[in-house]
Amino acid sequence: MELLPYGQKKVQGKELVITNDNHQVGDNDMFSFSKIDVLDLQPFEICSIRPPTENYSLTFRITRNCYWNKCAFCPVYKCGAKFSRRNIDEVLEDIKRAKQIDDFLFEQGIGYPLYSDADFYKLQNILQKVQQQRWEAGIVDVNEDVSADADVKRIDDERMQWFMQWFVEKPTLAQCFEHVVQWRIGGGKTCFLGDADGLIVAAKDYEKILSHIKQNFPTLQRFTIYGRTKTARKKDFKDLVKLHKAGLHRVHFGLESGSDEVLKLMNKGEDSRDHIEGCLKTKEAGLSVSVYSMPGLGGKKLSHAHALETARVINATGPDFVRLRTLSIFPYTPLMDMVKAGKFEPCSDDEIVDEIETLITAIDVPVMLYSDSATNLLPLNGKLPQDKSTLLSAISEYKSKDYIERLQYRLRARLESFVGQYGRLTDDIELLLKPLVKGNSIVIDNTEYVEEVITTVYNKLMP
Repeated sequence: MELLPYGQKKVQGKELVITNDNHQVGDNDMFSFSKIDVLDLQPFEICSIRPPTENYSLTFRITRNCYWNKCAFCPVYKCGAKFSRRNIDEVLEDIKRAKQIDDFLFEQGIGYPLYSDADFYKLQNILQKVQQQRWEAGIVDVNEDVSADADVKRIDDERMQWFMQWFVEKPTLAQCFEHVVQWRIGGGKTCFLGDADGLIVAAKDYEKILSHIKQNFPTLQRFTIYGRTKTARKKDFKDLVKLHKAGLHRVHFGLESGSDEVLKLMNKGEDSRDHIEGCLKTKEAGLSVSVYSMPGLGGKKLSHAHALETARVINATGPDFVRLRTLSIFPYTPLMDMVKAGKFEPCSDDEIVDEIETLITAIDVPVMLYSDSATNLLPLNGKLPQDKSTLLSAISEYKSKDYIERLQYRLRARLESFVGQYGRLTDDIELLLKPLVKGNSIVIDNTEYVEEVITTVYNKLMP
């Protein structure tokens, strides 16, 4: 496919003019394709875990999994998943494969006249044709899981099983098709490079990778990675500058807490010094910094100190973004073992609200605050310090409610988050709600049962 000026494309020897309200396709044979084209298409590695802001990003894996993989709260990269650095030639080949898929889908009518949700319906028809032709040629697209199948099968928690199904070195072609279409519908402007701690990759490798991506996907305007503050602190400053000059825009750091006591308890492998020096160094190099704070991570015992010390680190670093991600305690994690052993007492929803109130009150530097995780109870989004009073008022409004009103709010918020993630209330959740439904309303006459329902729904949410 030849690219032409002014939004025109030459497809199969025909000129196609894209407009905002109509498109000219010449004839219907544009929506057919040769077996050679289909057989040449190959999947590329997609980043399963990425920040919420990168949900509509085109993703490529530079590393696989996490080399630290010891955080007590983290359920990710378990069941045999091993860390590895990917060969640069492999990454460049993945970029080529993604480009081929993107071009192929465009040729089949995806994105005419503009990219929209309707393209997913078109996609299903195309996928059926693609899979049929590949099957006839003896090609079967399957996931290649990085985790040991036996280990995954032993897991009896649905959420954890879902987690583990994400970590595939070779996703199906269909998954790659859907990934590219989702990225295009989302605007086609952002790219995320994973997995964990992309800062360990050499600057010269990023120069090659980013240059190749931009050549193949010129609509991209933002490139982001996950990083560890300890890696940033130890990395040569000149290399960080090179990353910025190569086109990297933002690093997402898992701050989690500014309390050294909490960080040690959670075996984070970093301390507040790493957080402060790593963030400052990254910002000085010209990169945008986004940090994650995890309300509840200190438990009841360290809740107040966790909030104050996190604010201290934020004030010392002045990140561009602070994102709240309320603690979820997953099975098969060291933190869950700590809970069962009585060594960690989780905070209640109301205690976490108090903790967030302390955090916001103590932050005194300009920063964008986002509550963009399904685990968060209150939608606290704003620019500090301008919006501090508004955010604190929203917290005060919640705290002023009586227990039943707060219970109703919590139930509604968790159900809304559930529907947002799963698309609907599943049969098991509807069954739980049945005793509470009276007519068209939910009536709370058994608070203990409602607390159980809230907990059940919460424990099904993905952070």
